[in-house]
Amino acid sequence: MTVTDDTLDRLRTMPKRVANPRAQWVEKPKSRPAHRQRDFQAPASGDDGERFSIFQRQNIADDDDFSCGIRWMPRDGKSLILARYNGPSHVHGDIVYRPHIHRAAEKAIREGRKPESKAEETERYSTVDGALACLLDDFNVSGIKADRDEERLPLPPP
Repeated sequence: MTVTDDTLDRLRTMPKRVANPRAQWVEKPKSRPAHRQRDFQAPASGDDGERFSIFQRQNIADDDDFSCGIRWMPRDGKSLILARYNGPSHVHGDIVYRPHIHRAAEKAIREGRKPESKAEETERYSTVDGALACLLDDFNVSGIKADRDEERLPLPPP
């Protein structure tokens, strides 16, 4: 799949509206690690027919182990995760136990790496719901509400 940074920007900014705002959490106790998950369908507003899904995953035993992401589902190709908003449960390169955001990039796709392999540390959220609020803002999604995390003091060094 050939996807440029311009295409990724267009997909990020196009208006989307959640079609199933009452999506329920589903427990996945046999998964490793055991988690709960919910999935929203978010087609693009307008006539271009682009389809997206938004997911939230939360480890049942560890509040810091979560991910919230958005996936583009083109009708004529393989789906692509555009971004993941992860909790501080793990080390990612130089990011040590801090919330971080993975974003798809043309360069990673061209090099055959995971499209959203690069990550940037953030202090914009600290919970799975706060991550969803950021994703909704960043990807121009309407139709559901998510509570922002309250302003907090910076996290202490690891």
